[in-house]
Amino acid sequence: MKFGAHVSIAGGIQNAPENAAKLGCEVFQMFTRSPQGGPAPKITPEIVDLFRAACEKHELTDWVIHSPYYINFASGMAKTRGFSTAIIRDELERGSLIGAKYVMFHPGSAKDVGQEEAMKYVISGVKKVLDGYKGTTELLIEMSAGAGMVIGDTFEELAEILEGVGHPDLGIAFDTAHAFASGYDLRDEKSVDATFKKFDKIVGLKKLKMSHCNDSKIELGGKKDRHEHLGKGFIGLDGFKAIVGYKKFLPSFNLYLETEHDAVVEDLNILKSLRKK
Repeated sequence: MKFGAHVSIAGGIQNAPENAAKLGCEVFQMFTRSPQGGPAPKITPEIVDLFRAACEKHELTDWVIHSPYYINFASGMAKTRGFSTAIIRDELERGSLIGAKYVMFHPGSAKDVGQEEAMKYVISGVKKVLDGYKGTTELLIEMSAGAGMVIGDTFEELAEILEGVGHPDLGIAFDTAHAFASGYDLRDEKSVDATFKKFDKIVGLKKLKMSHCNDSKIELGGKKDRHEHLGKGFIGLDGFKAIVGYKKFLPSFNLYLETEHDAVVEDLNILKSLRKK
């Protein structure tokens, strides 16, 4: 198990590996475009060479891409759904250029159309994303925190999407803060074991590829997405100790911090200390 954080791409994605190394990351996450909108910067062969050379220089083994925030496969507007499909497919292609392991996305909100119709839209949209895709970067559904009418905040919904899409390379990105806010307890060894046994029964641990590693400012089942530094939220260090030591995770399962950079180095050091123990 390796640890990293979401890092800046200011000045170009070729700068991301250096930014990750400065924090002490072993793996890292980034955007390849503005998360708020606008055209994506081109990834030229020269940028690919610089990026890969920097990863090799700093001995970074895996890098993943977080999709933009405006994605909504569950929208009642066909234009929004089509735009979401095009962006995620483009992110997969961009990820393949730079050797990213995963692209992750939130399915979106069902507020326009209701849960049943939204789920149909999500499944249809993800199928279109993967139709004819031949790249190397895999697609992951990121678990949501449960606010409003978001899709993908329960294990059952994640399983429904996976089954509906039916693609062998579609997996799940867990998020400790999101899962906790959605009502899945992670505060100690017993609760971590119970939560991931439930995940295994409903979704399957083989589909669990990575996790965001964030403590939660929100209490268990609070249905809000609010990240906190490790040990300073409602999950607590006992929970993260149990997650790092969970024996049923696949060897490639890595943790990526999305905490504020004012103390992300401290968070990384906490994870490394827990791994040593």
